[in-house]
Formats: sequence, C-alpha cells, structure tokens
Amino acid sequence: MFLNYLKDFLVKKILKNSLLNVKAGSFNGKIETVGVIIDETYFNHTELLVRELVLNGIAEENIELLIYKSKSKVRFTSLVTKLEWTHLSWKGQIKNQAVNDFLIKDFDLLLSYYDVDKAILLVATQESKAKFKVGFSTINKRLNNLMISTNSENYKIFVQELFRYLKILNKK
Repeated sequence: MFLNYLKDFLVKKILKNSLLNVKAGSFNGKIETVGVIIDETYFNHTELLVRELVLNGIAEENIELLIYKSKSKVRFTSLVTKLEWTHLSWKGQIKNQAVNDFLIKDFDLLLSYYDVDKAILLVATQESKAKFKVGFSTINKRLNNLMISTNSENYKIFVQELFRYLKILNKK
C-alpha cells in the first residue's frame, strides 16, 4: 500500500516536470472520432455517457473507451480497453501494448472523464496523441485544451457543455 502511494507521488512529480514543456496544439476540423478515458472507481454510468455522446451526433462506432478499474460486465459496441494500475511503471510509462495502441490513435477529441488526480490517468491523458483534449477543471490545466467545471456524476451537463463549446469553437 505504501509503495503504491510512493509510486503515485513519483509519477506525478515526473509528469509535472514534463508538463513544463507542453506546447499548445491547434485543431480546426470537425469532431468525428472520440476517445474517452474513464475512471470507473468514481463513475459507473459509462453506458449512459456513451449514449449522450451518440445523441449529440457522434457515431457509436467512432467512440473508443479506455476504462480504469472496470468491474462492469456491460457490453459495448464501442471498442473498450482496460487500464490497470500495474500497467504503469515507476518511470511514468505505460507498459501495456493495448493501452499504448489506444494512446497513439489520432482521435479528433479525447475526453478525460475523471475528476480525481490519479497518476495513471494523468499519464494516459498526457501520452494521448488526440488533437483536442477536454477534461474537468479540477485536473491539471496544462493537460487539456478545454476544461469543464462540473463533477463526474453530472454526465448530462458535461456533454451538454462540451457540445455547446464545440459549437462555439466551430468544431461541431
């Protein structure tokens, strides 16, 4: 248990130092492909979140999920990759090939759907090659291009605000 806290602390420190050199990217296209990183430790309505995205015009086959601590047996038509604490090395690198395949995909939009700082989720968000990243305002501001101020249980408000801002930014 103590080693997990120590590992979490060290990886967050490595991540903090690497975020000092982040350059802001720009994406001017329309949103078609979406990657979602979800922490199911605190949020267990993943299926409802996906349904809200589909209702707002994202094709379900264009949504891919990276789920941390998935205990659900729910079947998705979307592609689901599981993320576990053991996938993170002490140097702040992801060691699982399936997770790395998710992270190198060139998504138009990445939703970092977690509102609690966990080293593995922060590393996954930072390592993602997505063009436009959206997350909660409680997470490090340098990780995402757009931050939405709500909590993870209010998934309808999150999606509503997300698409409102995407429309303003001419991405939807």
